[in-house]
Amino acid sequence: MENLNFKLIYRFLGVTAILNGLFMWLSLPFSLYYDEPSKWGILSAGIITIAIGLLLYFFNKPDNKNIQKKEGYLIVTFGWLTLSATGMLPYLLSDSIPSITNAFFETISGYSTTGSSILTDIESMPKGILFWRSATHWIGGMGIIVLTIAILPLLGIGGMQLFMAEAPGPSADKLHPRITDTAKRLWLIYVLLTFVEFLLLKVAGMTWFDALNHAMATVSSGGFSTKNASVAHWNGTPMIQYIIIFFMFVAGTNFVLTYFALKGKVRKVIQSEEFKYYLFGILAISTVVAITIIFYQDPNLHTSINHPMVFGKTESAIRHSLFSVISVVTTTGFVTADFTMWNFFLTALFFSLFFLGGSAGSTSGGVKIVRHIVMLKNSFLEFKKSLHPNAIIPVRYDGKAVKQTIVFNILSFFVLYMLIFIMGTVILAFLGLDLTSASGACASSLGNIGPAIGSVSPVDNFNHLSTGAKWFCSFLMLIGRLELFTVLILLTPFFWRKN
Repeated sequence: MENLNFKLIYRFLGVTAILNGLFMWLSLPFSLYYDEPSKWGILSAGIITIAIGLLLYFFNKPDNKNIQKKEGYLIVTFGWLTLSATGMLPYLLSDSIPSITNAFFETISGYSTTGSSILTDIESMPKGILFWRSATHWIGGMGIIVLTIAILPLLGIGGMQLFMAEAPGPSADKLHPRITDTAKRLWLIYVLLTFVEFLLLKVAGMTWFDALNHAMATVSSGGFSTKNASVAHWNGTPMIQYIIIFFMFVAGTNFVLTYFALKGKVRKVIQSEEFKYYLFGILAISTVVAITIIFYQDPNLHTSINHPMVFGKTESAIRHSLFSVISVVTTTGFVTADFTMWNFFLTALFFSLFFLGGSAGSTSGGVKIVRHIVMLKNSFLEFKKSLHPNAIIPVRYDGKAVKQTIVFNILSFFVLYMLIFIMGTVILAFLGLDLTSASGACASSLGNIGPAIGSVSPVDNFNHLSTGAKWFCSFLMLIGRLELFTVLILLTPFFWRKN
């Protein structure tokens, strides 16, 4: 292990902790405004976290500041663990979540933008803690690693290896040839979308506090709400839900395409093959769900959400269908209705959506649509190759041939993803969950979705899970957020061998 630059790794983790501590203090004004005792816990958590960061930073001065691939994987993985370990301090020190297991679960669910929760009465929580809870989403959505990349030139460290480890998808589109400028542009778009949604939600009828928290949770594809009923709390205000529908869709879109759209280059968005599948796939699935609700649904649709129909059954069915489908596909996890109460067909349909995911280069989790596109195209080509064994027919995506190594990487990812899902379901069943709940909790945690099926349905939470099951789900959230390879490669013996 002599080839690893541990001083550089520790120094970077120090920067991560310092930034995390500063973010914690953003919750202080809310605690002060509402005169909550939790302000002392938040203040202390920030001091401790920043102190840890300063010690790591100043006592580790590397001779070589060049980040290699191995250091990149370690920094990203341990960076997320550092965030989660320090991020649970506001919960613990304010006594809002006194259990370490529950506090860690809630924290990593926030940073991984999963949105699964152990809280049984969200509305009784202090406002400062609720804001911090939403802030963990917002930090994790784009990735504090990308934020730190933007300031790395000040430290004399290059960030390309970190970007590749943080976004290890099949493509690495850049907005700008310099990686730091890419990070800055991504964060600029991120902040802009959050601010615009905040204003729209406030105008639509939310309080400024609810609007801010839901904007942060939407743009990050997180799903933490300030209400026990999630977004179903506003079922009597359709405009709020339509605003969230739009921004969930945008958050699940490749941020490079969002950048092009903002620059007026709409043609590039329209020409994107992944965007077409993403848009029309959501519309098609939502149509199926809406038709099923309208023609084959009993009154459970409305009794389960405890709110009256506003514009009639058709509008309500379309809105809840669109909201629920986009929420699951983008792995946001907001809830306006319990889709497991509709019928068995729709429950199975939504469960299958757990394995879809949003666009690559978005804040969504899951397998990602581009991987499904490449896998399907490769499968159809295998039929052609069976008839023409000597033909060389490459997989084409966006009009370009996809390298065979990328195709193999995508196939390996999917096989590994499904293998982890199967093994994870078995482990959760061993830890006390029934088969339906075990498969739902595993798929939800691995895909960073939030609500699932069984005893962890959209109207339930994860509080009843055993201690072991909560820690295992936390592990699934971490590897799911970092797309498997980034974390699992650290568990292989060859990673630790000398070069």
